[in-house]
Amino acid sequence: MGHKQRGLALVMGLLLLMLITILAVTGARLSRSNLAVTGNMQLQDEMVASANSVIQEAISTVRVFQNPDAILLDPCGEQQNTRCVDIDADGADDITVQLNPAPSCVVVRTIPNRDLNLADPDDLGCALGIPQSLGVQGSTTGNSLCADSIWEVSALATDVNMGAQARVTEGVSIRVSVDDVDSSCP
Repeated sequence: MGHKQRGLALVMGLLLLMLITILAVTGARLSRSNLAVTGNMQLQDEMVASANSVIQEAISTVRVFQNPDAILLDPCGEQQNTRCVDIDADGADDITVQLNPAPSCVVVRTIPNRDLNLADPDDLGCALGIPQSLGVQGSTTGNSLCADSIWEVSALATDVNMGAQARVTEGVSIRVSVDDVDSSCP
């Protein structure tokens, strides 16, 4: 009777060993999946941050409304409005961000003189003389020399190695000269 128990103990030991092996393999696969998901989320965050950085660079210059097709100086590669980003500072470009499509003016509204704060130096530069029938063209309308414009700026970030992409689109309000309205906000 003792021999039967030893054989049973061997079979039970092998079953437990197989069960532990299956649990270990499953745990390793789950860890690898979680690591891949975390890596993808980090990559997406890096691409969105890069796209936001390029959008901020674009809207901080007058070229966004004076020349929307060539905003970024020293573009990456041969394509205008493109910036290369080195995330890990290894000297190789990791993400390419392109302002695509080019920023576009969505809405424009000329600012009336009555809405200006003449104590503000920025508003003072927009002020046009008092309404009159002779003299400065456009002064009888009561409009100033500035307009509020709303722009849509979109950036497409592409990972150089994996080809993953993330698009960021922002709306921004920019005060522009009425001289620039005709050329940039048709």
